[in-house]
Amino acid sequence: MPVIEPRTISNHNQSKRDVDIVYPTATTATTEGQRLATRGKSNLSFILKKPHDVEFAERPIPELPTPHDVLVAVNYTGICGSDVHYWQHGAIGHFAVKDPMVLGHESAGTVVQVGSAVKFLVPGDRVALEPGYPCRRCDGCLAGRYNLCPDIIFAATPPYDGTLTGFWAAPADFCYKLPEHVSLQQGALIEPLAVAVHIVKQARITPGASVVVMGAGPVGLLCAAVARSFGASKVVSVDIVQTKLGFAKAIGSTHTYLSQRVSAEENAKALVEQCSLGNGADVVIDASGAEASIQASLHVVKVGGTYVQGGMGKSDITFPIMAMCQKEVTARGSFRYGPGDFKLAVELVSNGGVAVEKLITEVVPFEKAEEAFRKAKSGEAVKMLIAGPNEAVNV
Repeated sequence: MPVIEPRTISNHNQSKRDVDIVYPTATTATTEGQRLATRGKSNLSFILKKPHDVEFAERPIPELPTPHDVLVAVNYTGICGSDVHYWQHGAIGHFAVKDPMVLGHESAGTVVQVGSAVKFLVPGDRVALEPGYPCRRCDGCLAGRYNLCPDIIFAATPPYDGTLTGFWAAPADFCYKLPEHVSLQQGALIEPLAVAVHIVKQARITPGASVVVMGAGPVGLLCAAVARSFGASKVVSVDIVQTKLGFAKAIGSTHTYLSQRVSAEENAKALVEQCSLGNGADVVIDASGAEASIQASLHVVKVGGTYVQGGMGKSDITFPIMAMCQKEVTARGSFRYGPGDFKLAVELVSNGGVAVEKLITEVVPFEKAEEAFRKAKSGEAVKMLIAGPNEAVNV
């Protein structure tokens, strides 16, 4: 029989003071199942204590909180810009690291144990992990926009631990089975691809559209690739680094533009002329968060076009509001991902629509996690992957 008590998240030391239904799981069967599944394995975790101060430490292997959860052995984790930001600064906005926190949220792994109510996953299944778990009851969740849930529990967002660890417990319906021909390394890039899918869905791209993507970091590159898969006939990637634009052409962009040190309006004019955009682009996506790129975006988008803000930067910027109003631009924000985004991301990788593996710069063993963070911060890598502590890596 279920009991009512404060919700606890088994991957974390912290508890969320929110009333929820929690099913007792401390039975002989589940305890024995976990013991067998994890025998001889490590739950070594990569923990941020404060900016630039990390440690490796063994954490208890999590138990399944409900019969609807699964235990996953983490095989690979990608480094996100937010992970690097926490590592550097210890905070993003009002989310501040006050207690030691395990980093990482872009992961794929192998199911090792399933709850008694799980019908669609079995031990041995390889899955991509969606790392945010909503309350399922608020207005946002009930409206089908669970990414806007105010009580969402998101990996490696204080106070919750992340996935740079040996084992991760998750709701089964937030684990996406990978087809046999999709590798676990590709699976670790499903999370950033899902971010790009959500951004592009917000843009309402139609076949034949022209799309400009500001920023050629991992999410910007993936936005360009998803836009092509959605039917855009012209996709322009914009960045200040030429080598990144080379990656853009490799993953799907039809055109590139190297942003110059001139005004936003001058850059916009040169971009439109150089890429033959006529009266402007049907859609402009900012995946950079840079003020200059955002300003240029509103001068690049055509009259009646669509602008989507996907990148995060300074909280307040100077914004060309006159251009937006006079053009009657439709503007939308984009935050993480929602229903169907992970499923579509898996399908895009499965059918060859997006070659996420092209973004992988290097795979390092778990003990070299901090070295991987340094490379990610330096800009010398597109996407670094860290193998799980129980994963063998040839170096």
